Amino acid sequence: MEQYVLPKMPGSEPEWGAHLLDLDAYLDRIDYSGPRTPDLETLRRVQRAHIAAISWELLDMALGRKMALDIPHLQKKIVEDRQGGCCLESNLLFAAALERLGFPLVRHVSRVRRGNNSPTRARSHVVLLVEVEGQLWMADAAFGDEGILEPIPFRDGATLTVGDWTWRLDQDGEEWVLRSQHTDGWFDVYALRLERQYPIDYDMINHFSYADPNSVFLGHLTAQRGDEKVRHVLRDQVLKTTYADGRTVETALTADEVVRELRDTFGIAVRPDDARLLRELFSDEPSAD
Repeated sequence: MEQYVLPKMPGSEPEWGAHLLDLDAYLDRIDYSGPRTPDLETLRRVQRAHIAAISWELLDMALGRKMALDIPHLQKKIVEDRQGGCCLESNLLFAAALERLGFPLVRHVSRVRRGNNSPTRARSHVVLLVEVEGQLWMADAAFGDEGILEPIPFRDGATLTVGDWTWRLDQDGEEWVLRSQHTDGWFDVYALRLERQYPIDYDMINHFSYADPNSVFLGHLTAQRGDEKVRHVLRDQVLKTTYADGRTVETALTADEVVRELRDTFGIAVRPDDARLLRELFSDEPSAD
């Protein structure tokens, strides 16, 4: 493995802004009160707590707002306002917290696949390579429905089982591929190459994925989350629920139900003004919030 992709010591790359994070407020946001020592158990528990508290969501895209990736903005949106975030927002916040806890890490970019024969997509998903007690682990708290619930050892053929779900990490030439086990076999989730990244790279991804007029997300509401038993994906007014045995349930929602699901299923604090805008977007008559 090339030296330049090995985890960096906390604080050695101040341009990422981890020093600006209010760590106490972040840990309170994810309801974590455990040890703060940079060991594997802490990494596992913080990732689990982050995923349980912070859903993958693109409410801003539905309402025509642009996103910023600096730590003060992420802290305001996700920590103080108790909203969720896309992978860029959520995993960059997660990385800052891990740095503050003393974990050496590197932020990488992966190419989402969503299946074994999916079309080639631009690299857009943030993945963390974290060093723990001399070993490398891949941590990811922000993929959404198919994402790993706990860190996975960064080695060829490593597997992870949490609840009803199993993942595998395979090295394929210069790429590392995360796969999720489905009833019909292994399903490619994303693939990454070990290349050094800089904050400007994520600004470019942010623009291409979420601000470019041709973005598939622009003008649409998307939210995702997964736990040990079930995976939820909300796309505009359709909620899809998937179980490990292959069962899926799709439910059409009214605008009021969309707001309620965002709050109850995805744990997002939808502000009254945003609830009104969502009702208008989905053409239901506004109702009292």
